[in-house]
Amino acid sequence: MEKASFTEGERLFAPLESRARVRALPSSKIREIANEGFGKSDLLRFWFGESDQPTPDYIKQAAIEAINANQTFYTHNSGRAELRASLATYLSDLHARPFAPENISITSSGVSALNIAMQTILEPGDRVVIVTPIWPNVAEIPRILNAQVVRVGLTAQGGHWHLDVQQLLDAITPQTRMVVINSPSNPTGWTIPAQDRSVILDRCRRFGVWLLLDDVYERLVFDPELTSAPSFLAIADREDRIIAANSFSKTWLMTGWRLGWLVAPAELEADLGKIIEFNTSCAPDFVQLAGLVAIEQGEAHVSALRQGLKDKRDLLARRLGALKGVTAPAPDGGMYLFFKIEGHDDSVALSKRLISEARLGLAPGAAFGPEGEGWLRWCFAADTAALKQGVEHLQLWLGQ
Repeated sequence: MEKASFTEGERLFAPLESRARVRALPSSKIREIANEGFGKSDLLRFWFGESDQPTPDYIKQAAIEAINANQTFYTHNSGRAELRASLATYLSDLHARPFAPENISITSSGVSALNIAMQTILEPGDRVVIVTPIWPNVAEIPRILNAQVVRVGLTAQGGHWHLDVQQLLDAITPQTRMVVINSPSNPTGWTIPAQDRSVILDRCRRFGVWLLLDDVYERLVFDPELTSAPSFLAIADREDRIIAANSFSKTWLMTGWRLGWLVAPAELEADLGKIIEFNTSCAPDFVQLAGLVAIEQGEAHVSALRQGLKDKRDLLARRLGALKGVTAPAPDGGMYLFFKIEGHDDSVALSKRLISEARLGLAPGAAFGPEGEGWLRWCFAADTAALKQGVEHLQLWLGQ
């Protein structure tokens, strides 16, 4: 669309409009469904991507003590030195290779980390390849920046989600600026197999492509042999063009705290700091101090959370899989089960029907892109009794 031009005086009477790119952005279909359910007290809600458990007391207490100690002022753009150092140690242990504080930038949430990374790297017109379906924010951020998005869809096969690696490699061309991978995935729970990483990284190296990782769910993986999902950070060299975005929201039950971080080459530290300054200046100091305690004292909590989510995944996958006409691939990680009901291809319409007719609130697959249409996302980071009751509601609605 061509930009409107005005003669002298005409702008005064022009429509009050935002950028055409912004006006074209789709509104959140998850919010659309949630709005449909407001005011229904007997509704079982599994649409939002957060646990029903509160933040652990030791993290809350750290924030309270920090506030009482007047830790309420600005910090360094890149974050508190203690938190960056602690995260560097944490990542070095997790991925068995060294990280330094200079590789870490603290952000005000995981989505802010993704925004900052893309604002730092992308130019208008750049080509961005994204593995989908995916949380809508990830795919819309580059569009807001006037980049071109190419989608490579996962497929459900044999009860699990799979990536056609060759299809992804074919999409990574010399014209590609960035590849974005979310593993474990929101909404599917797909987790990249360890053996697939090197061939993808080699293609990115060949063409000088940036690899942006959404690692928010990396600790929520259900293979009992793993404490973290297979990570590109573990096989990367110092000079690789890799940025990883992460968050305290899911693993440490801190969704409302809005605290995240970026892992990036040290050469980007100054530029990332500039973009943080122009977005939020810095993350709140007392929230960073709570995050420091989460990292340093939270490992037992993380293990218990992961086991609890695995048990709930197993229960929900088993019960949904027993329903006629329901396809429910088991997620390898994360906190969601992405499933479909035979004969229902409009996920928004189906979600609205389930609210009114089954008192069941689920996220429509269309919220995660065209590859998700016909599917539903069920967040199983919820009370076990509520999960059982939700399946009973669905079973009754299906007439089984």
